[in-house]
Amino acid sequence: MRLIYVFVLMLLPFLDFSQEEAFYIEFNDENLTDAFTKVEETYNVLFSFKNDDIVKKRISLIRKKRTLLEVLDAIKATTNLNYKILNNRYIVINQFISETINVNALDLVVISSYLTKGIEKNSDGSYRLLPSKLGILPGLTEPDVLESIQLLPGVLSPNETATGFFVRGGASDQNRIIWDGINIYHKGHLFGMISPLNPNVTSNIKFINNGSHARYGERLSSVIDISSSSKISNKLRTELGLNGINGDALIELPIIKDKLNIQASLRRSYVDALETFTYNQLADKVFESTKIDNSENGNNDFSFLDYNFKINYKPNNNNSLYASFISIDNQLDYTSNETDTNKEFNDRINTKNLGYGIGWSVDWNTKIKQTTTAYFSDYKFNYNFITTEDGEQTSDFEKRNTIYDSGVATEIKINASKKNNYTFGYQYALKDVAYAFLNTTDLLFILDSEERIVQTHSIYGQYDYKNSKLFDLSFGLRSTYFNELDAVRLEPRIVLYKSISDNLKWQATGEIKNQIISEIDETIISDLSLENRVWRLADGNQFPISNSQQVSTGFIYTKQGLSIDVDTYYKKLKNITALSLGFLNPENSTFNIGQQDVVGLDAFVKKRFNDFNSWFSYSYNRSRSHFNSLNDNKSFNSKSNVTHAISTALSYKVDNLQVALGWKWQTGKPYTIAEQGNDGLEFNDGINTGELPIYHRLDFSSTYNFKMSRSHKLRGKVGLSIRNIYNRKNLISREYRGNNSLDDPIELIEKYSIGITPNIMFRLYW
Repeated sequence: MRLIYVFVLMLLPFLDFSQEEAFYIEFNDENLTDAFTKVEETYNVLFSFKNDDIVKKRISLIRKKRTLLEVLDAIKATTNLNYKILNNRYIVINQFISETINVNALDLVVISSYLTKGIEKNSDGSYRLLPSKLGILPGLTEPDVLESIQLLPGVLSPNETATGFFVRGGASDQNRIIWDGINIYHKGHLFGMISPLNPNVTSNIKFINNGSHARYGERLSSVIDISSSSKISNKLRTELGLNGINGDALIELPIIKDKLNIQASLRRSYVDALETFTYNQLADKVFESTKIDNSENGNNDFSFLDYNFKINYKPNNNNSLYASFISIDNQLDYTSNETDTNKEFNDRINTKNLGYGIGWSVDWNTKIKQTTTAYFSDYKFNYNFITTEDGEQTSDFEKRNTIYDSGVATEIKINASKKNNYTFGYQYALKDVAYAFLNTTDLLFILDSEERIVQTHSIYGQYDYKNSKLFDLSFGLRSTYFNELDAVRLEPRIVLYKSISDNLKWQATGEIKNQIISEIDETIISDLSLENRVWRLADGNQFPISNSQQVSTGFIYTKQGLSIDVDTYYKKLKNITALSLGFLNPENSTFNIGQQDVVGLDAFVKKRFNDFNSWFSYSYNRSRSHFNSLNDNKSFNSKSNVTHAISTALSYKVDNLQVALGWKWQTGKPYTIAEQGNDGLEFNDGINTGELPIYHRLDFSSTYNFKMSRSHKLRGKVGLSIRNIYNRKNLISREYRGNNSLDDPIELIEKYSIGITPNIMFRLYW
């Protein structure tokens, strides 16, 4: 806290910005979107506009000192667009400005371009990502949702997977991913290496790592709430894209003007027909230390497919409805044989997540709005290891994991006044989760299985108070009854926001959350060992309801293209379940209940100058776990404990060309040290006492937008990205497997990061 106090004192001399203050600014035949970004970052303001009003307009201004009003007048004179300043900060741009303007959606943004354009930080501590406006990020040529989130402070993916990231020390299964109101459980294409969500379909993303709204429950660490477009456009829009792994197509088709449209997308890998260098680099990482990597006579057939379909209907100005469908599918079929024994081995993995969602929003009057939704999510994971001899099947080991997740909800928002807003809601959810390990030879043997159903009833309320002269306050309370567990949990949340000056803001949050569904290490190690975690529900005894308590506070400073964001936090996780493997605790190879304590700091600095944008982030995380039956009852480093992490980037934009270079550096994950003994590996130093070597890599991205012709609407975009430019071999995992029987030796498994991986992208729009 002393560090933050000194930091604030250093900033005090700079807190004197006003609309009359002049700064150097210039525009060199720039489109208005880029010009508005410069104005936002220079004068600490925010613009609101319709893309159709500015899409074809450009502006030039010679370099000289100008006040905000002088810049706005120059824009008005050059483009014939009107402007209106609201609350000394928000600027509405339009062909015609009316006297009554609703700015409820505008008054939360604190930093308009966080890492890059299209990423905003709000006064409640949440982040908003707009893929259609997203600027370039290092290592990415497409606006991928989950990969973009991993560049934010406090978010780490030590295993380099799209969904396996830690948020402020929490495990990856503590992150809730929502698509159009549908819970998503799929871990990602190519066993997590590629996001399961098509980045070109997403319209709006809200990422929350603390102080979440009372409507959000179910997970302890974070919420990623993703929406596809709800806009009813009267123009046909089509996109085609291709990269080094897959191709995709997207269409928006108007049916009834201003009332009904249809959106559809399809993305499929083509690596089952053509294996590119990009795919081979990803596959080398995924299949490392498996039979696929070690076999010389095997055949691996892999593919993935996802598609979306959505209908938006607006019968009148007060009502809007949608129906959304999503399908995510992965298939792997690996075959190998032993010529000397005439045996054939076949590994089949199918991972699929289907989702259905419907919603209805109605404005009962100018102050009351109600939203009602329903969803169903169907997740299935099936693994089969089939042995065939002389053409006849002799055995089949099967692993299954299924989730049927459905629910309905309704929420009422009441805008009582400019300062006071209320939200009330009810949610019902039913989760049916099962897993099974089966082995078939002559007869079917059930090695391990479980099926459990939990129904929940949640009611919540939230009060929002906004007063620019005093402070903003959001207080929410959520109460959930877990029917089959006969348990009630209360979850209060609070967010405080204070604008100390035009440039300095203070935030503080606190929340309590609970979670009943989580991933566990399987009790039987699969032969392929690609998916060795399964979902299961809490039972109130051996698997209790997990609990999280988190508080955070920090400051945000913005002035003339400079943004500084510092946030400290403390998180306590209770009733966390861990599996003690036999070689760590020979007398107790069961599940153990414990707790986790996390202390951390996230710091972020961004500076924009001319056509360059640079940022630097640092995260400190100290995470300790304690289980009564493990490690001689002593606390130890959690698996998510990455103590120091640094990320920095520099991007450049001129006309339609964007280039970005970024570097990541972080300390290694903890691991359990093993020593070679007379009977094999021995574990004498306790759990997670070692630390993997330092991890670092350099990434590059570049994109270029172009038009096919001046008269035709057809546009294009090409891109190139390179991950791990200097091809560093980072050790990212050191684990052990075996000990399934007394004669089964313990084996050390080391996995490394992805090597140098180029990727190309080509898209067409019309």
